[in-house]
Amino acid sequence: MVLPSEDVPWGIKLIYWINKKCCRYRRVNKLAWHRGGVLALTYMSYTCYHMSRKPISVVKNVLNLNCSTLSPPSDIIIDDNNKDTWCDWAPFDTPDATALLGTLDSAFLFAYAAAMFLSGFVAERVNLRYFLSLGMLLSGISSYLLGISKPYDIHNLGYFILIQAMGGVFQTTGWPGVVTVIGNWFEKGKRGLIFGVWNSHTSLGNILGSLIAAAYVETNWGLSFIIPGIVMGIAGFIIFLFLTPHPQDVDCLIPSQPRYKKLNATSSDEGTSSEDNDIQRVEDQITHRCSWHQHVNHLDTPNLQSETSPMLPGNRRGHSFGNERAIGFVGAMKIPGVVEYSCSLFFSKLVSYTFLYWLPLYISASTTYSPTLSADLSTLFDVGGIAGAIAAGILSDYTGMSAVTCSGMLVLAVPMLFIYDCSGNINLGTNVVLLMVTGVLVNGPYALITTAVSAELGTHPSLGNDSKALATVTAIIDGTGSIGAAVGPLLAGLVSRWMGWHNVFYMLMAADVLALLFLTRLTYRDLCVFRQRRLAV
Repeated sequence: MVLPSEDVPWGIKLIYWINKKCCRYRRVNKLAWHRGGVLALTYMSYTCYHMSRKPISVVKNVLNLNCSTLSPPSDIIIDDNNKDTWCDWAPFDTPDATALLGTLDSAFLFAYAAAMFLSGFVAERVNLRYFLSLGMLLSGISSYLLGISKPYDIHNLGYFILIQAMGGVFQTTGWPGVVTVIGNWFEKGKRGLIFGVWNSHTSLGNILGSLIAAAYVETNWGLSFIIPGIVMGIAGFIIFLFLTPHPQDVDCLIPSQPRYKKLNATSSDEGTSSEDNDIQRVEDQITHRCSWHQHVNHLDTPNLQSETSPMLPGNRRGHSFGNERAIGFVGAMKIPGVVEYSCSLFFSKLVSYTFLYWLPLYISASTTYSPTLSADLSTLFDVGGIAGAIAAGILSDYTGMSAVTCSGMLVLAVPMLFIYDCSGNINLGTNVVLLMVTGVLVNGPYALITTAVSAELGTHPSLGNDSKALATVTAIIDGTGSIGAAVGPLLAGLVSRWMGWHNVFYMLMAADVLALLFLTRLTYRDLCVFRQRRLAV
C-alpha cells in the first residue's frame, strides 16, 4: 500500500513503519484502528480546551473574598479602609467586583462567539490538523499569560480583559475542528451514542480544570492557569503529530449508510427493502405536509487547494472528497433545522455556561463551604453532564427524534432548577444529588445539539454530494449558542449583585422555556414522522 505522504501525519508514518518492520504478519482492522485513534485524539483535544477555560470560575473566589473573616499576615497594615479588601487582588477589590469578574467572562465569551463564525468558515477550507494544533498552542499561551499576572503582580484590568478576549478567539478553533473530524470518520446512524460518549470530554475538561485550579487556588492561584496552559500546548503538539482529519488521508473508505433514499417512481434500487421504501414515502409525505423542506443553493467557492501551503487541504488523489465545495453561510442557514436549533442552543448554552462560570461562587455564597470545597463540589454538575450527554445520544439514536429528546429534557430541567435553588443548600448530600440531576437535564440538550444534531445537519441530503458544510453548520449553531453563553454569565453577575441569586435561577428557568419554544416546530415534525411510521407498519 502506498500512502499519500503529504497528507499523513508524521506520527502515523512512524507507526506504519514500526508495524511494517515489527508486526509484518499481524492483520489489523485499519479502519477501526484509525477510528479509535481519531476518537482518542479529538477527545483529548477538547478536554484540554475546556480544562484551560474552567479555572477562572474557581479563581474568582480568591480574587474577591470576605477578608474580615481571615487573619492578615504580619506585614500587612489593616485599617478601616482596607479591612474588607486587604486579601483581594486589585482591581477586583472594589464593591463592584462581581460586575468586573463578569466582564472577564463576557470578554472571553463575546470574543468566542464573534470569532466562531469565522473559525467555521476557515476550518472548512484548511487542513484541520494544523488548524487544531495551532489553535491549541495559542490557547495554551493565553492561559499561561493569565497565570503570570500573579507572580508578576499585574493589576491592570485591561490586561485581564485583553488576554481573556484573545483566549476566546483562539478557543474557537476547537469545536468546529473536532466535530468535523468525527463527522468525517463516522457515518450516520451511530453518531448519537458515539457523540454522547465522546462529548463527555466537555465535562471531563471542566472537572480537571476545577480540580487543578482548586489544588492551587488558596496557595498560588497563578498556577491554576499556568499548568492547564502548559498541558494544552503539549496536547497540541500531539495533535500535530498524530491526527488524521479525513479517512482519505490514509486510504480508508467509510461505509455509506444514507438515512434518506430517493425513490424512482418506476424502479427501486437493488437491495432496498420494502420497509425502507415505506418509511421513505412516509417521510416524503410528512416533509411535504409540514412544508418546511428547503433546497440549498450552493455558492461557488474558488479552489483553495495548494500543494505549497500545508494549511490548505491537499489533493485526495482521485477521491471525491477533493472535488467537494465548501458551502457558504447563506447556504448553510437554508438547511432545514439550522435556524431553530441555533436559537434553541442560544438559550440552552446560556444556562449551561452560567453554571460553568458562576457555580463555584454561588455554592460558596449560599453555604459556608470553603473555596476549595465549593470548586470540588461544582464538578458534580459536570459529572451529571456526562450522563446527560450519553443519555441524550442513546435516546436520539433509539427514537430517531432529536428534537423530542431535547424538548423532553428541557421540560424536566425547568422544575429541577427551581428545586436546586430552593433546596440545594439544605445539606451536603442534598446538594450533591440535586447538582448531578441538574447537570443531566441542563447539559443533555446542549450536548446533543452541538454534536450529533450539528453533524446530521452538516451532511443533510439537501446539500447533494458535491458540497461540504459540517464545519460551517457547526460554527453557526455553536456560534449562536456562544452568544447566549456570553450573555448568561454577564447577566448572572449583574442580577446576582442587584437582585440576588434567586432571580438568577428564575432567569435560567425562563431561558430553558425559550429554548423549548424554539424547538416546537421540529418537535411536532418528529412526532408526525413517528406517528406515520407507526401507522405504516
